[in-house]
Amino acid sequence: MSPAARFSSRKAMASVAASLKCGVSPWRPEPPALGRTTPRRSSIGLGCFRRSYVAAAFDNENREFVIVGGGNAAGYAARTFVEHGMADGRLCIVSKEAHAPYERPALTKGYLFPLEKKPARLPGFHTCVGSGGERQTAEWYKEKGIEMLHEDPVTSIDIDKQTLTTDSGKLLKYGSLIIATGCTASRLPEKIGGSLPGVHYIRDVADANSLISSWEKTKKLVVVGGGYIGMEVAAAAVAWNLDTTIIFPENHLLQRLFTPSLAQRYEEFYKDNGVKFVKGTSIKHLEAGSDGHVCSVKLEDGSTIETDTVVVGIGAKPAVGPFERVGLNTSVGGIQVDSQFRTKIPGIFAIGDVAAFPLKIYDRIARVEHVDHARRSAQHCAKSILTAQSHIYDYLPYFYSRVFEYEGSPRKLWWQFFGDNVGETIEVGSFDPKIATFWVDSGKLKGVLLESGNPEEFQLLPKLARSQPTVDITKLRNASSVEEALEIAQNSLSAEAAV
Repeated sequence: MSPAARFSSRKAMASVAASLKCGVSPWRPEPPALGRTTPRRSSIGLGCFRRSYVAAAFDNENREFVIVGGGNAAGYAARTFVEHGMADGRLCIVSKEAHAPYERPALTKGYLFPLEKKPARLPGFHTCVGSGGERQTAEWYKEKGIEMLHEDPVTSIDIDKQTLTTDSGKLLKYGSLIIATGCTASRLPEKIGGSLPGVHYIRDVADANSLISSWEKTKKLVVVGGGYIGMEVAAAAVAWNLDTTIIFPENHLLQRLFTPSLAQRYEEFYKDNGVKFVKGTSIKHLEAGSDGHVCSVKLEDGSTIETDTVVVGIGAKPAVGPFERVGLNTSVGGIQVDSQFRTKIPGIFAIGDVAAFPLKIYDRIARVEHVDHARRSAQHCAKSILTAQSHIYDYLPYFYSRVFEYEGSPRKLWWQFFGDNVGETIEVGSFDPKIATFWVDSGKLKGVLLESGNPEEFQLLPKLARSQPTVDITKLRNASSVEEALEIAQNSLSAEAAV
């Protein structure tokens, strides 16, 4: 190497070292993000020199990378930083949670089981056990040199100064910022009783603990909402032998995915387990007893249902919080990002439920509220920050639910769906022992849902949904069993692959 080349190399290394010392990420070339017209500014130079004198003014020691949010996405992003050797002394996670990141789906499933039914409990479901990874307890983060700031949500951001302010007044510095704030539960209006004692919403461990405490004294339960939360909470309530009623305005369960025929199968199963349904009507208001505690639910059709406890599961809203200036998507909600999860502000990213991203396979912008996307988006984003990764995020929509899995349950239900629920539907099977629904649009298989499949059958679903093979609808409709229908679909897939 020539003297000039060695000098240039030493100068570049010194420049990067100065950048890291100041708690910011060194600039590297990258494709333009949404709305970006200039490359990310390097923070190296006099600005860095000045900030070194006021470093003590910041309340976080790790400033190069900051993640706001303490859910699934944060936990999986942290693991990726560790895998790339970029966490120790560099990564800070700021969370409103009291616990290290955990697998949130457990809260409406195994966590709600009564003690004698062996419920899930922390530290058993910290990330990343949901995908077969290491259990990342509080000790894990400490060992990896990751700074954790708990129970202190971020309330404001200064984009120009690259600082955050928390609820307690802490001033945090960041080089690269990842927004992983997830969603907040949609609530019933306070004026109709949405905040009465005895009315519950579930988003974190504290919410679930409060509900369990309430169930210990509950005889009659009303679940508002016929989606994932409503179905999972009602199934868990069966294990408590509660008098449970589900209320929702739609005509059948999980209307955004289930067909009427498929929903009927699930509703019959719930009814066989003692759950009652009130469909096609909405809540007018919740009534309180003399003690101020919720005692009944008044419906728009004029009827009244007595209750001790109400659980509301009517959807969620992206927790944009103080990050509106980063750039919102007004169509699907959340923070708009590109295929690397970059926002329009250089150095700021968004992942998980809060991110509105390009869904490549269907050529549209989407916001996906699901643990699978939280995990995958976190890993993709972290890799794009830390490496030269340039391939775009190519996500295949995936949803699932597992209910009635408590000890002693006569049957456990577990369904998975991959793809897009568009086109005509073909239902195969009798639910007992299994059932499948196929969505076919213009002759192509777009989506498939399977209840009670075996591991090999479940593994076939994403292959079918991603490849979208042309299928013989008549053969599929005439299939005598789920196994035969899946074989027909698999043969279509194999035939196209051979061409």
